[in-house]
Amino acid sequence: MIEVLAGHTLRLEAYFRTGGVVMAPLAAVSMLMWVLIVDRLIFFRTLFRKNMDLATAREHIRSRRMPDPRRYRGMTSLLVARFLQRCSGDPRLDAFILDEVVLGINRSLDAHLAIIGTLAAVAPLLGLLGTVTGMIGTFDVLAVFGTGNAKGMADGISEALISTQTGLLVAIPGLYMKGFLERRARNLKQRAARAGYYLRRHL
Repeated sequence: MIEVLAGHTLRLEAYFRTGGVVMAPLAAVSMLMWVLIVDRLIFFRTLFRKNMDLATAREHIRSRRMPDPRRYRGMTSLLVARFLQRCSGDPRLDAFILDEVVLGINRSLDAHLAIIGTLAAVAPLLGLLGTVTGMIGTFDVLAVFGTGNAKGMADGISEALISTQTGLLVAIPGLYMKGFLERRARNLKQRAARAGYYLRRHL
């Protein structure tokens, strides 16, 4: 098992070394992007689970009772908990507070999505930069040795192709996950808007 892992590590190291100077920034972009994606996935999953129905939410607000986090963790319970932390007891003022809470939740749902999209868009550009540097290396070899140094030419072409491939491998899943997370965020925003509208009528 250890030998297999060592072999994979050596191949990965050789792959990164062949890809040239842009491989380190590509690895950093990929790691940061996936950390943000996993953070959003966990956050959205929490908001879809153990949700309370609107009638229960209304009763919690009327009795000024915070939702039990062991029973309720979904979008509606989050809305109720944030509202109860800020409510004033004045129905007219509380209606504005409830609207502000809904807007705040919507902003939190959009957090990091733009950064994920930017990182996914930057990855192929870094790959293109690696393509350029690899081709420059190839032309340098041609200028000095002509076509007599096949290994030097192959190194430059490998750098160009591997960096481009890596940029696309980072970008394509990132763009897909951004679209997936945006759809989940829209769904949760609709839930928050429905819950806010319902609770506003019963303040």
